[in-house]
This record gives sequence, C-alpha cells and structure tokens, in this order.
Amino acid sequence: MNEGMLLNNRYQLLERLGAGGMSDVFRARDLMLERSVAIKVLHEHYSDDQAFQERFRQEARAAANLSHPNIVTVHDFGLDHGQLFIVMEHLPGKDLKTLLRQRGRYSVEEAIPLIVQACAGIGYAHRAGLVHCDIKPHNMIVTPDSRLKVTDFGIARALSTILPDERADVVWGSPQYFSPEQAVGEAPSPASDVYSLGVVLYEVLTGALPFTAPTSEELARLHLETPPVPPSEYVPDIPSALEQIILKVLSKEPAARYRTADQLGRVLLRFGTQRDTAQTPALSLTPEAVSTYQQPEPPPAARSTPPPVAVQQPEPVFSIPEIPMPDIDWIAVGLGLLALIAVGGLIPLWIYIFFLYNPR
Repeated sequence: MNEGMLLNNRYQLLERLGAGGMSDVFRARDLMLERSVAIKVLHEHYSDDQAFQERFRQEARAAANLSHPNIVTVHDFGLDHGQLFIVMEHLPGKDLKTLLRQRGRYSVEEAIPLIVQACAGIGYAHRAGLVHCDIKPHNMIVTPDSRLKVTDFGIARALSTILPDERADVVWGSPQYFSPEQAVGEAPSPASDVYSLGVVLYEVLTGALPFTAPTSEELARLHLETPPVPPSEYVPDIPSALEQIILKVLSKEPAARYRTADQLGRVLLRFGTQRDTAQTPALSLTPEAVSTYQQPEPPPAARSTPPPVAVQQPEPVFSIPEIPMPDIDWIAVGLGLLALIAVGGLIPLWIYIFFLYNPR
C-alpha cells in the first residue's frame, strides 16, 4: 500500500512512518471521527492464510480490550486490498530504538522511569492473560514529555500460528531480545517478557546489547548458554544493586527471574525511591565506655606538670523525691474561723430563747 490509499472507505493513508519485515506503518486520517491515527499494514504474504486471519482478529480484539496509560490503544482492525491492518492511536514522539541510536544510552535517573512505565503496561497485560512475545525498544514509543507506551500486542502470537518452526524476527520475538525458552521454540510466558525487558534495560543503560552475533542461530545459542557481560564493564559507575537486578532478570531459567513485569517494575521503583532518599547517619544511643576513651597527648611544654586528679563523686544509692507543699490561702482560713465562731456564739442565744418560752 502507498500514501493516498483509502482503507475500508474510512482511513486515508497520509505518510509512511516506517517499514519492517512484516509490515509498514502509516500515519493516517480517520475520516469518520476526524482524527489522526497510526495504521500497521501487514504484508500480503502474511494475509493470505485464512487461519492466520482468524488468529489475527482474535489477537487484535484482545489487544483492543487493553486500556492502560502505558499501552498504545487499538481502535480498529480489518482486511482491505488483500492486506490485514490494525488501527492504533497516533502518538507524537519516537520509538526507543531510534532514541538510543541518537543519544547512545540513558543515565540511571533517566532509564529507570522509562522502564518502570514499560513494566506497568506489560504487567497490566499479564494480569489480563496476555503475553507480548516481542518486547524490544522498537515497540516502545516515547513522547516528548517522556511518557512511554508499548505497542504491537498480539502480532507475534498471531504470526506463530502460520510459522511455528521459523526462527525469524517475526516469530516469538526478535533474536536480540527474545528469551532462552523462545530461542528453542517454546511458548513464551510472562517471565519471557521479563527477560526481554531485561535486555532492553541493559541496552538503555549501556548502549550495547548483552549478546550480538551474525546469525539468529548463534544468538539463540548465546541466550541459552552464555552469561551476559556485567553492565559495569560498560558503565563502571552503575550501582551494584541495579546490576544485580539486571543479571537476575537475564537468568537462563524462567523460575530464577521475576515472575511478571509488575514484580520487576516494583523492584525498579523501590530501587529508584531508595536512591532518591538521602541516607542519614546512624545515631548511637549508647555512650562509649570511659575506658575506651583516649586522652589527647599534652604538648611537650605541659608534660612536666602532672595532670590534676579528678575526684569521682559517689553516686547516691537512692533519692527521695520532693513533695511539693500546696499554697495556703490564709484569708479564706480566717473567714472560715470567723464564721465558725459566729455560728458557735449563737448556740447559747438559741438555748436561752428556748427555755424562756418553754419553762419547766
């Protein structure tokens, strides 16, 4: 397909954004909703198989149900002019692979937020029961404000139904990024996506891939048998804790890695948080023993004078707490006494009156 063509009487192809071994990507205009979209058009030889068409629809439908800030939204899919296509949101920005070619590598402070976003999107798909199978920087779009979105969910899984024995970059991931189990043709799992994320993180931080070889077969052997070169060989000042995380993610056995992208994202987020938090020195609440204290040596002029002997005062065995005496209001006391005297003086008067009016 070329620029200017109309797909399904709705999508006007405007310009080619990229081309690959399995598809071409166009910027297009949705004439019905009047918005810009990105359309991936699969090559004709992938669209001829009826079984593949059905599987492609299933995977595209599943991808369209994913709604997450770090996943490129799928709007539509279909078949026109004998070619399958999938319609996605159009994002300003570039894919991560292009950015790496331009700048070489990212610092730790720049790389961790990007990979955490990728983990968030892929982890959401894992919780929905979807495995990406083709995680690589080419499938990560980074916007000018450093938002990252993952694209191309489901396409590798659909292609595997028609090319189950092919070890190419269109089946079970790209050779530089696929996991050891993908290298031997096994079905990917969430741990496979985690491995591929580890390769991307390795490349983003070092500017190099952990494994390079001239053929897919040699790359597969390296993924299966050879441990990666530690990232500190490329970046000596990389934090050792981060290097251990990367090497764990690149373990040959899936069980030795983090199980899902969510788990890797939490580990990286915790690492970034701890790195941003200033470490405060520990305070010793127990004073050192007196015997361990070393008096500074006096200057030579003062050595002839013996130092004064400090007399140690004995500590009291116990102490009686002082009881505070309350303040006495003497005016109130005096008034009370006068009232008592006055009342007491009336008693004889009442006795006299009683006997005066009640004689015996």
